[in-house]
Amino acid sequence: MKPSSQSSGDLLADRRFAYAETLLAEGDAEAAADLLEQTLERVPAWVPAWMMLAHAEERRGRREAATEAFRQAATLDPSGIFGATLHLARLHGGTIEADLSDAYVTALFDDYAPRFERHLIDTLGYDGPALILAALDETAATRRFSAALDLGCGSGLMGKTIRTRVDFVDGLDLSPAMVALATATGAYRQVVAESVEAGLRRRAAASYDLVLAADVFVYVGALDRVVADVARVLTSGGLLAFSIEESQGDAIRLNDSLRYAHSRVYVAEVMAGAGLALDTMHAAAIRREHGVGSPGLVVVAHKD
Repeated sequence: MKPSSQSSGDLLADRRFAYAETLLAEGDAEAAADLLEQTLERVPAWVPAWMMLAHAEERRGRREAATEAFRQAATLDPSGIFGATLHLARLHGGTIEADLSDAYVTALFDDYAPRFERHLIDTLGYDGPALILAALDETAATRRFSAALDLGCGSGLMGKTIRTRVDFVDGLDLSPAMVALATATGAYRQVVAESVEAGLRRRAAASYDLVLAADVFVYVGALDRVVADVARVLTSGGLLAFSIEESQGDAIRLNDSLRYAHSRVYVAEVMAGAGLALDTMHAAAIRREHGVGSPGLVVVAHKD
């Protein structure tokens, strides 16, 4: 959720906040921080102001002050809708204990939905679904699937890409706005607004012969539980195909983008631990960041 998307209920505080937002965008973090401190004197429990103050202090190089502001925001926002705990993790080594909350992801993508495909494809050059389909062609070129489950389906890009290879596709996504977009494509049998974890656990064992996750596991830290749940719903011989961002060092790393990256070794260990055998795992630039291809992996694994 954008910090500016809520009002404090105090008109003067809102005006100072808006001016601080403009100053921060123009690069004057010191003046922005001063205005935000004035704002918080009037509305001390307003989370958006604490979040913006934290970003202003971080830009000023005042890490301890930024940490304290993020901590205040996290205390005042137990739902995690503003992602303060994630920013604390990012500031202090990218620890994996702070998974993205459902509230944060829902707010993020509900806000993103109206411009999602335009920004993802035109600006970021996102090509995850096509790369996943190409990987499936390498490992199961002539195979037609009876039932596919698209995790975190977003606006339906993966469903539209895979539709001719399956009898039907089901989708799930936390964001109701994204569910509406995916449903409107006509590519899915059904699309449900629910988390990946809840969606997998309510489905019957051995109910899908293909599970897809295009750029979804980047919002999950440790992958062992979700992959174990995928393995349960896969039929014997069923495939899991997904794209992720690649970590060149740590097994799991929280990037500045607040997306997770995973190493090849870690991915291989998780697949083996869930009883899935790797078919392919190769490098691919799933999207561009600042005009440069972001290191990613496309993975296909099967259940024996």
